[in-house]
Amino acid sequence: MEENKENIKETKEKTIEQKKKFSFNYDKHYKKLLLIPVIIMLFSLAYLFYFHSQTGEFIIKDISLSGGTTITLTGDFLDQDLQKLEQDLKAEYGDVSFRRLTESTSGKTLTFVIESHANADELKASIEESIGQELTHENSSTEFSDSALSGNFYRQLIIALIISFILMSVFIFFLFRSFVPSLAVIFAAFSDIVMPLALIDYLGIKISAAGIAAFLMLIGYSVDTDILLTTRALKKQEGTVNQRIYGAFKTGIFMTITALAAVLPAFFIITGLPDSFRQIFFILALGLGADIINTWLTNASIIKWYCEKKGIR
Repeated sequence: MEENKENIKETKEKTIEQKKKFSFNYDKHYKKLLLIPVIIMLFSLAYLFYFHSQTGEFIIKDISLSGGTTITLTGDFLDQDLQKLEQDLKAEYGDVSFRRLTESTSGKTLTFVIESHANADELKASIEESIGQELTHENSSTEFSDSALSGNFYRQLIIALIISFILMSVFIFFLFRSFVPSLAVIFAAFSDIVMPLALIDYLGIKISAAGIAAFLMLIGYSVDTDILLTTRALKKQEGTVNQRIYGAFKTGIFMTITALAAVLPAFFIITGLPDSFRQIFFILALGLGADIINTWLTNASIIKWYCEKKGIR
């Protein structure tokens, strides 16, 4: 019995010692940690402006946002070798792209999607000439998006994204009523959008309307951990600032990892999902990864700095 008490006492002493060591190291290095996300953010912004200077856009828009023709092949076409078709269309249309929707278990191709800014009749005739078979309603489907209509739709999505971000910012200022903590939350949310966007542009991924919707979702996903951190650090009274930040970290990182555990398998394992869903999962995964950096390095460091300046213990 006495040995158990001694073991419990030793465990408590070790835990207290570890917490003191963590607090000392965190107090010593938290300002240096702040530099990591700031540097990544600056590189991301620099690349986005470089990308805009080269392309005139901040994203690579797919057919749903820029206008064009989408032809989906089904049925007997999928039993053929479609490599020749791809080569013929690439030689004729420089902007053509291809997507395959496959069955998750067998890997069998269910549909073959061709996208181009070319006229629907011209693209259809080129496909028929390459495969030597007529396109009908039974073996294909054709969709055409007018460039003006798609452009207007894209502008509306961007306006909705901007308005959502502004409303989120107003709510954050109303919630905390303090400039620095509110600005830290908004900066972290902004970084959660900019960093994934820069990586997507670098990878050359075309963003669809579903992708814009994913960035809208990121606004909500990104601020929840920041609000949790800021609320606990500034409004709670239990323990020291470091202890409150660490407590918020344990809860927040569990929330983020749980969300990542939901979206990553859907992206990598369920191959039969439509591309729009997979793009949403991919963007959310990138944003959640960025949120770990921006919340627990950027926001936590700013909050810690703010508490020191204000004498909050």
